[in-house]
Amino acid sequence: MVALSPTAQAAMASSSSQRYRITVTPIEKDGLQCSGRCTIELEHRAQQDWMRLLEIARRNTGLSGDERAAAIVATQLLRDLAQRHADEPSHPLTVLQPQLDEVLAALESIQGAP
Repeated sequence: MVALSPTAQAAMASSSSQRYRITVTPIEKDGLQCSGRCTIELEHRAQQDWMRLLEIARRNTGLSGDERAAAIVATQLLRDLAQRHADEPSHPLTVLQPQLDEVLAALESIQGAP
């Protein structure tokens, strides 16, 4: 979760979970159409409104728009996945939770939320 002001936290808390379809498509170097499997698609139910997080992230963080979006999506995906498996003591994300919390906090600090 990106560090939010109290007003932003209240707005985010009132929203229900959001459902997203994530598509990853390679950009071919030679300009030719992709052959074979050309996209990876997945659905994810997020606890935060990613669009709102992107809107409130500061622009002067030393990250480009694409980098800022990637950092927000990545941290939110990891946080949501870890929360889903928090009650499974042997799950890798649960075992790594202390280290994961540190990494996510560091990433969130460079995202530049108000």
